[in-house]
Amino acid sequence: MANSIEIMNKGMECLLEKLGIVETEQFISVIIREQFDYTKWQRDRFDAMDADEFNSAAVDYAKTHPFVATK
Repeated sequence: MANSIEIMNKGMECLLEKLGIVETEQFISVIIREQFDYTKWQRDRFDAMDADEFNSAAVDYAKTHPFVATK
């Protein structure tokens, strides 16, 4: 199991890769300023989808993020 530092490093690497340094800094600022609740955000996001839209999003995600078992 990864420790907090490892998780933070992986998260920063992902943000930097996808957003670049400026947008990563903006993202972090918003998270801190808004006291962001990821679980509530995901719940609101998925609750707003109808069943077909949710299923399509899940299928698309599974195609681009295949499950790989780790030990």
